[in-house]
Amino acid sequence: MKEDNCLHAALICLGMLYYSHAITAEKLNHPRPSLHGHHEKGKEGQVLHRSKRGWVWNQFFVIEEYTGPDPVLVGRLHSDIDSGDGNIKYILSGEGAGIIFVIDDKSGNIHATKTLDREERAQYTLTAQAVDRNTNRPLEPPSEFIVKVQDINDNPPEFLHENYHANVPERSNVGTSVIQVTASDADDPTYGNSAKLVYSILEGQPYFSVEAQTGIIRTALPNMDREAKEEYHVVIQAKDMGGHMGGLSGTTKVTITLTDVNDNPPKFPQSVYQMSVSEAAVPGEEVGRVKAKDPDIGENGLVAYSIIDGDGMDMFEITTDYETQEGVVKLKKRLDFETKKSYSLKVEAANVHIDPKFISNGPFKDTVTVKISVEDADEPPVFLKPSYIFEVQENAASGTVVGKVHAKDPDAANSAIRYSIDRHTDLERYFIINAEDGNIKTIKALDREEIAWHNISVFAVEVHKQHQEAKVPVAIKVVDVNDNAPKFAAAYEAFVCENARSNQQFITISADDKDDSANGPRFIFSLPPEIIHNPNFTLRDNRDNTASVLVRREGFSRQKQDLYLLPIVISDGGLPPMSSTNTLTIRVCGCDSNGSLLSCNAEAYILNAGLSTGALIAILACIVILLGKKVLDLLLFYTCLC
Repeated sequence: MKEDNCLHAALICLGMLYYSHAITAEKLNHPRPSLHGHHEKGKEGQVLHRSKRGWVWNQFFVIEEYTGPDPVLVGRLHSDIDSGDGNIKYILSGEGAGIIFVIDDKSGNIHATKTLDREERAQYTLTAQAVDRNTNRPLEPPSEFIVKVQDINDNPPEFLHENYHANVPERSNVGTSVIQVTASDADDPTYGNSAKLVYSILEGQPYFSVEAQTGIIRTALPNMDREAKEEYHVVIQAKDMGGHMGGLSGTTKVTITLTDVNDNPPKFPQSVYQMSVSEAAVPGEEVGRVKAKDPDIGENGLVAYSIIDGDGMDMFEITTDYETQEGVVKLKKRLDFETKKSYSLKVEAANVHIDPKFISNGPFKDTVTVKISVEDADEPPVFLKPSYIFEVQENAASGTVVGKVHAKDPDAANSAIRYSIDRHTDLERYFIINAEDGNIKTIKALDREEIAWHNISVFAVEVHKQHQEAKVPVAIKVVDVNDNAPKFAAAYEAFVCENARSNQQFITISADDKDDSANGPRFIFSLPPEIIHNPNFTLRDNRDNTASVLVRREGFSRQKQDLYLLPIVISDGGLPPMSSTNTLTIRVCGCDSNGSLLSCNAEAYILNAGLSTGALIAILACIVILLGKKVLDLLLFYTCLC
């Protein structure tokens, strides 16, 4: 403030000097701008005539922020016709007239009565006028002039933001641009150096620097490591007056964060991991975890695990838990403590994303040895096969051996085993098993045509640890023997026309056999030897498991015989073959000329034969004589009723 007062005083002195110079010039006959044109004397007493002209004023200046005891003299208005007798009155109007700027109406001196702030208002436009004091008649036309507020360095630089935040990749080259900070100064940039700013760094060396003219912050050290230090606090100063002594300044804080690049490979914290797993573990079960540490973050720190070598590659697998960045070792196949008690794996951890700029630093991977010991478990018995299939012939005698199952205790103790049949799978109790050796036998004869397959389950239990048991399915196939003769496939009933022709086929028959196909077809059809020369019908084997029945003669009569029974022998293809005799019923029927059936009833044929009434009475008389007198009385009784 002391410096400002000195500056104000100096400017006032300059103003007074100017005013003094103006008066001196007037005394020396140097004319100044006036309100009226007037006569002047030239050389040798010659009178020069100057045309009338308007107000012509130089720009007035008043220094801002003046805090002296007296009002500041801004300037003086004066008319050449002013003889000093007080008849001329000076009037001031316009912006701030009477409030900020006042005029002595006699002398024309203008003063500023208030402290002015250029940053609030840089200039004022005023109007000057000279009038007759008595009549208020204008002596000259009014004229405008400007009072400009002269700037002083009273405003420090201010940054756009109080705090800045910026990021720059770690390992950036020296001179990498980080951020540009900008300050502004409210002082007049066209006058002096009050608004000429220079930037400098107060805090943050030697890591960062700032360009003095632009405010651009740049890296100043090579290979800055985020993993060593991630965040830096930098203070930047902006100073006016071109940075010279006496200038005002302002500061801002810049928080600079180093962003991560993949400049670190994953590293296992130890060279060997020890794990153990029970032989009772099931595939997919977790065995243990390994973790390679990578100080990088985000995708740069992602690690994938794999098994690259070892005698356990077929038994174990490893997956990556991307939430915890751990390698999860899992069981891939069943283990057997009695077969192999330990395994070794070589596990590799590698970055998922590689930055090509850092490949020259070496491989972004690491390896570790994982040793896994297998723990013994009390295991249940194990059958030598996952399932058993046996065969037994049907009709085999009770006690026939079907087959043998075998289980063992996989533990080192090798406990004795006892066997039993799950009776829920053998409700009819067809089988029995030897508890000591696992032999399965029949209890009763089996019939394939009743049950072709028997599906039972067998338990194996350790003798001394009966809670340890195993179960195995056993399928028993009943093998067919040829114990069923073929029979007609249906209850056949045929008819033959009275007018049938010789060798005419009137029915085709087939057969069924309950035995397996190996003991069934092909079927052989024939007539019994005793009727092979039957005069009425003959049989033809079609050799396709069917046979055709044909008439052997012509002229059948329902009056003589309306029903024939034809025995047919059917043999199967089994060893030894089985055969049966089946009877085909054949009715004699009346047919039309086209062979279509009309009637197979013999009585209807008699009634339709055209007998006379006399013939019928004769027949009835014979019946009456044969039946006796009682029947006759009964007949006469019913006749009377009619």
